[in-house]
Amino acid sequence: MLDRAVVDALFPSDLPEPSFWEEQYPPRGLGEEAKVTRLGPSPTGFLHIGGLYVGLIDRDLATQSGGSYIVRVEDTDQAREVPGAVEQFTRAFKYFGIEPDEADEAGSYGPYHQSKREQVYLTYVRELLREGKAYLCFATKDELADITARQQATKLPTGYYGRWAIWRDKTAEEVQEALDAGRPYVVRFRSPGKAGERTRFTDAIRGDLEHEANRNDVVILKASDQSPRLPTYHFAHAVDDHLMRVNLVVRGEEWISSVPTHLQLFDALGFDRVEYAHIAPLMKQQGGSRRKLSKRKDPEASVEYFIEAGFPAEAVQYYLRGLVNARLAELPLTEALQAPISLAECGVAGPLVDLVKLDDICADYVATLSGEEIISRISDWAQTYDQPLVTLLSEERDIALAALQVERGPEVANPRKDLRKWSDFRPAYGFFFPSLFELVTDRTDERLGGLAPELIAAFAADFADGYADLEDGKEWFNQIRELATKHGFAPNPKELKKNPDAYPGSIREAAQLIRVALTGSKASPDLHAVARTLGTDEVLRRVRALTA
Repeated sequence: MLDRAVVDALFPSDLPEPSFWEEQYPPRGLGEEAKVTRLGPSPTGFLHIGGLYVGLIDRDLATQSGGSYIVRVEDTDQAREVPGAVEQFTRAFKYFGIEPDEADEAGSYGPYHQSKREQVYLTYVRELLREGKAYLCFATKDELADITARQQATKLPTGYYGRWAIWRDKTAEEVQEALDAGRPYVVRFRSPGKAGERTRFTDAIRGDLEHEANRNDVVILKASDQSPRLPTYHFAHAVDDHLMRVNLVVRGEEWISSVPTHLQLFDALGFDRVEYAHIAPLMKQQGGSRRKLSKRKDPEASVEYFIEAGFPAEAVQYYLRGLVNARLAELPLTEALQAPISLAECGVAGPLVDLVKLDDICADYVATLSGEEIISRISDWAQTYDQPLVTLLSEERDIALAALQVERGPEVANPRKDLRKWSDFRPAYGFFFPSLFELVTDRTDERLGGLAPELIAAFAADFADGYADLEDGKEWFNQIRELATKHGFAPNPKELKKNPDAYPGSIREAAQLIRVALTGSKASPDLHAVARTLGTDEVLRRVRALTA
């Protein structure tokens, strides 16, 4: 063990003692059942939907128990930091309504960026060195690579342990010699683990677990020739969870194997252990098998995918809560968003992310909103992702409201559900706006069903010349029916099938002609409702475009 004076000389002379930080971040004084949770996103890439999933659980458990939910940016790997990632975290949490109680400057236990907590970490690294629970390691990259190669050649577990930990038992004189030579070093934790030992712990989801005890002397402080001197994740999370008084850590099951290391660090530092809850990863169905939702392969793995498309936040929250606890998926949306999440009801098999099901949930949710609410929500989203749409909805609000009433409203038994996300508005409702609609003028357009151009022109001209804006839907449609008879269309598809050479088409093709002229699509809402919403002048303008 190094002399205290040698250890202290490695650190700033004004570095506080542990007692300073303990006073700076005192116990919270919350109730016995209160949960203090945290999410620790790393700004090395976009936020995975799994991060939102965990944040939702964290937020709910903290809120329901009278605790606090923290977002702590784990940015110690600054070489890999992606510009704008932190801003994306903030945007995502705000959009989906799971903003933390504490983050950045909001809270008394910050700063909440690990890169700003260098002094805190150095204090506790120094303390472990003073106590001989950590040591300086001057091993070079070549030496470490050689160790790994030899371990692999002899089929031994790789790592820095036992006889492979070449600096673990160096004398104070050898360490001082390396320091005097100015050799860069890292600080390693002196693991108390021994080969064959087992560690037992209780997981809040999975119950009692047993794993091989950690025997690796993990790095806890990065190389001395770097600035700032930042710790590794293992060490930083132990110090931060203690000082921020976190008592429940929800994270992915891939971290289960790290628990033995983390428990050793808590014990060595003299901290109370935190409770861990390891959730199963979100999965994707591909072919006949399931796999983890991948950042590299799956666009829907990114939270930004859902924000840019404008998925309603409440519907996404509802869907994710149903993946956490299947019970919540059976409740109405409003009730499910208020019902508490239970860790005891979390499964250990990864839930499947089904975008088709999410689309249906979103459609059902949007169908419950008023036209005014929908316009407001779309406008908020479009401020970032479709600025021209903001102007359109402002200047032509009456058209937008009228369009949204077609086949919708409390009096409609099966309301229209073609709006699932805010980006759907243009393709689903754009044809209602004269400024967006592209007139159909080509009589050979395949959407018109292959009818003879002369027949199309004659039918459209007759429709326009005799058009009446009738309130009754059946009477309005009779205008098409009568013209269909006049122009030789079969009265129904059945008659056309009996004698296909006798007719150019059936009443269905005749109606399709008008539908395409008015909406630009072969599939649209009720044609009468569309025509009444457009108004006589616009109906005539669109139909006459086929006669030019």
